[in-house]
Amino acid sequence: MTAPRAVIADDERLLREQLRSRLGQVWPELEIVGEARDGREALALAEELRPDVIFLDIRMPGMTGIEAASEILALPDWQGEIVFVTAYDEYAVEAFEQGAIDYLLKPAEAQRLAQTVQRVKARLAAPPAPASEPALDALLERLAKLQRGIDTPASVQPLRWVRCTAGSTTRMFDINDILFFRSDEKYTRVQTRTQEGFIRTPIRELLPQLDPNQFCQVHRSAVVNLAAVEAVTRDDDGRQRVHLRDFPEVLEVSRSFAHLFRSS
Repeated sequence: MTAPRAVIADDERLLREQLRSRLGQVWPELEIVGEARDGREALALAEELRPDVIFLDIRMPGMTGIEAASEILALPDWQGEIVFVTAYDEYAVEAFEQGAIDYLLKPAEAQRLAQTVQRVKARLAAPPAPASEPALDALLERLAKLQRGIDTPASVQPLRWVRCTAGSTTRMFDINDILFFRSDEKYTRVQTRTQEGFIRTPIRELLPQLDPNQFCQVHRSAVVNLAAVEAVTRDDDGRQRVHLRDFPEVLEVSRSFAHLFRSS
């Protein structure tokens, strides 16, 4: 029988080493096949190695563990288990008590880790369940809510105006005129029907300042004004595209946000 394989993702090397050591005590047959320092590395290792289980720290620089989990769960034919490792009990208990994804509190104590390992082993031993799009959609929505809960400080008022730069010019855009925000590695583009500007705020920091009833994230690097959406199409490979009213640019919907536009 093939030994189970795992990836550990945490931005703290000592915590990765501690979890590796304690897993060796409670699950000696488990083979640690990779370690990641952030969510992007974790996603890459999950896609390349297809481990049986991946242990994800919730708070990591760049892509968080929650964002990485959303991308991993949306990988074609993904059948591995995910365990979140977090120092923040309130972020994990309510969202994951149902058992679809397990969690550990830092530092991972041997008794609690052993309980988690037994649950993961039981799920791995069970016959693979047929893929359920509604179940995956529900889980991705729970992850999105969990990420919003971590990112959003209390009593934040949604933005009404966005101050952008275009060369040496500063422009003030009414939030209702903005079609979408789109980020690259350095800047976030702010697009209206007639103008564009740039801000240095990344999407992750911008989202908590936007009204969630008006703006929707459709990709790690893109947020769209729902009032500007004319249609969402799907190609033969299942990829979704957002088409805007009276504007030619089309936005891609990543796998982890595809559930937002599926018919109920």
